[in-house]
Amino acid sequence: MPISIKSEKEIELMRESGRLLSIVHDELGKSIRPGISTKDIDRLGEEIIRGFGCIPSFLNYNGYPASICVSINDEVVHGIPNKKRILKEGDIVSLDAGLIYKGFHSDAARTHRVGTVSEEASQLINVTRECFFQGIQFAKAGYHLHDISAAIHAYAEKFGYGVVRDLVGHGIGTHLHEAPEVPNFRQKTKGVLLKPGMTLAIEPMIAAGTWKVKFLDDGWTAVTADHSLAAHYENTVLITEGDPEIFTLSHSDRESMQ
Repeated sequence: MPISIKSEKEIELMRESGRLLSIVHDELGKSIRPGISTKDIDRLGEEIIRGFGCIPSFLNYNGYPASICVSINDEVVHGIPNKKRILKEGDIVSLDAGLIYKGFHSDAARTHRVGTVSEEASQLINVTRECFFQGIQFAKAGYHLHDISAAIHAYAEKFGYGVVRDLVGHGIGTHLHEAPEVPNFRQKTKGVLLKPGMTLAIEPMIAAGTWKVKFLDDGWTAVTADHSLAAHYENTVLITEGDPEIFTLSHSDRESMQ
């Protein structure tokens, strides 16, 4: 699949798709507390998405059975919501969500603290988020795709963290996953030249220990091979001539950047 360059009209639709998804994440973030089940989080996410007249991107995507991926502690991504999985004080939980607005996808992920968490867990969440912002310094026309990858890897490496390699970011638009793949780890090649109008889902997945993952028997949930904590932070981003535009930056994220 060639890399698509979005028109002004398509960009406007993706911008609105991202804006709505940012609201979903803000609302889900408010729901995170000890005692809530991962299924309750999923139900709330789907309710908000459908309330906007949108479609959950993930529901039934390649057979995935939920609207929100809810991944706890050593689960990197694609945790399946379950009414028996209850969040506990000290957990960290990653929420990955996507929606379709007038045919255009947005995709974003956040890792949340459940109550009071350990310093180790809190640092991992902060570093993972910062990996994204380090990477997007190179998400502009004239740089190459793998400049983003190298910047993410370099920042995580400073803390001795593992950068997951079996799962990567991706292009996004009328399909949830489009070309190109966006690795979060250093590459031997430059990758494609970035051009205005490209839209990418950039999503560092960082582990406190090894970068290696294994998949559970459910066929979806990826966990760290050493069961160390993992965090995930993702936004849908537009490449421009200047600084990238982040379509899915939520209100809480904007406040923390000020």
